[in-house]
Amino acid sequence: MKNMKKFFKILIIAVAGISLVVSCEKDEDQAVLNETAQSKISADKTTIVLDKTKLDTEAVSFTWSKSTFDLTVVSKPQIELGIKGTSFKGSKLVDVVSSPSSLTNKELNTLAMSLGAVANKVNEIEVRLKTSVGKAVFYSNVLTLAVTPYILGPNYNYTDLYLIGDATAATWDNTATNTKFLSLQKGATAGVYSYTGYFAKGGFKMIKTPGSWDPQYGMGGATGILSSSGSSGDIKVDVAGYYKLTINTNALTYTFDAIADPTTTYTSISMIGTASGDWSTDVDLQKSAFDAHIWVKKNVMLNSGEFKFRANHDWSTSWGIAQEFYGVTTVGGANIPLSTAFNYDVYFNDITGEFSVIPVF
Repeated sequence: MKNMKKFFKILIIAVAGISLVVSCEKDEDQAVLNETAQSKISADKTTIVLDKTKLDTEAVSFTWSKSTFDLTVVSKPQIELGIKGTSFKGSKLVDVVSSPSSLTNKELNTLAMSLGAVANKVNEIEVRLKTSVGKAVFYSNVLTLAVTPYILGPNYNYTDLYLIGDATAATWDNTATNTKFLSLQKGATAGVYSYTGYFAKGGFKMIKTPGSWDPQYGMGGATGILSSSGSSGDIKVDVAGYYKLTINTNALTYTFDAIADPTTTYTSISMIGTASGDWSTDVDLQKSAFDAHIWVKKNVMLNSGEFKFRANHDWSTSWGIAQEFYGVTTVGGANIPLSTAFNYDVYFNDITGEFSVIPVF
């Protein structure tokens, strides 16, 4: 028994000694990784306005070189992006293999928006190359890009026109903050527009973008002729009343005909449906103070879904059509579809049943 105890003591001491030797050997084998050359990164441009019409087109190209070390190692390079001033907190990483490496408009826009960038404004985004060797991390110099991202929004390939002039609700106040602009109705043929409603005595033109006179459409050399020149004349309204205006921007022609005053009026007109909320809740449009038959809701957030217009919060008179963005509704017509959640300006004309749902980009 004594011999057995002695054997176990010797065995324990021997194992401890072996462990100590192995441990010492491992400590001696550990090497310190030294960076002999810092990684570098540059970009072919530093001011970038992203283009949502060219999603797969290259937006920026980065030329870079990895860090080098005093030992042969396997390293992983990544391009790191962060909002300037955040010290890369909440940054985004893009794996890269070889230089140069590029990002498309869509890719950079997705990265910028996920970082918290503001659409349609210049955002300063810092970029650097991150090189990882195991748990060790090494960084390059830092670039600053001025990036203007976009909101992708709905696929809306239409041009809208708005009335301006003292014969219209907007008056001659051509500022982007003027909320009284009324849109013309787009026709089935591109370049053909119409508007049915009240005009005061005075004059008017049509513009594409509130706040800008370029382009504009006014009277040309004779009645019925349009001009897109900045020197175009006003289309005159000699007698206040209800008219139907039709224009063709391709042929540069217009007609302007008086119509009978509408007799049916409504206390309220609203949107109802999954696009505006649900089928139990009305979202009221505002009646134009200029024309009681034009109803407007500016910059309203709508969901992907369907909706109808209805009068006086009641289903006895409702309007719809299975057509997105614009059209001529019919009483009791189909639900109006909306494919993309976004902010929109909504217009409804209770004389004609015409509606427009215009994205606010």
